[in-house]
Amino acid sequence: MDRRKSIKTLFIGTVGAGVFVEACKSSDKKAVASSADVSIDIDRMQEEKDYLKKLNAGEKFFTEHEMATITVLGDIIMPKDEVSGSASEAKVPEFIEFIAKDMPDDHQTPLRGGLRWLDLQCLKQFDKAFVNCDSKQQIAMVDQIAYPHKAKPEMKQGVAFFSHLRDLVTTGFYTSEMGVKDLGYKGNVPNQWNGVPDDVLKQYGYAYSERELKECVSFDKA
Repeated sequence: MDRRKSIKTLFIGTVGAGVFVEACKSSDKKAVASSADVSIDIDRMQEEKDYLKKLNAGEKFFTEHEMATITVLGDIIMPKDEVSGSASEAKVPEFIEFIAKDMPDDHQTPLRGGLRWLDLQCLKQFDKAFVNCDSKQQIAMVDQIAYPHKAKPEMKQGVAFFSHLRDLVTTGFYTSEMGVKDLGYKGNVPNQWNGVPDDVLKQYGYAYSERELKECVSFDKA
């Protein structure tokens, strides 16, 4: 799985239109933008602050074993490279924990069921849970469910789970500070205008006066 060629394409083409929107709906989940850093209170209404405080202070949904599995899978989907860190370094597992509690009907059963399915498959094939498999075994398992058109019919549940998780990992990463930098997105920036170019002014017989040239701001074009 090439991180830049396939995952970014997935994000822009499908996640951006689906999971990304879903993750930001309801009560303005700006925690998404900081990968589940729900301590940020800038521009929040009091009811939002209360809601996020309650959500963050509650019991964890995923067990330690489940979180460990999500972490390994996340780093397989979004590994560290020369441009940026991995999914776990961008706190994507925490993002997924937050989303699972924030939208339980959409995510809790599919994710928990998928994690259980994954362990059962690994027990059948390797006699151990996914997190206890070595890296080659983990990749071998992922390869069986990461490509829907190539997967065997009996892997249908795993394909659905992995696609769901991949969407969340991609959304979590590319809405984190690290992911935004990875994309090279700079946001809105102010325009810098030095006025009408000299050749255009000459073409129409106009020119700036000495006063205009002196009082107006001129930006360094270098």
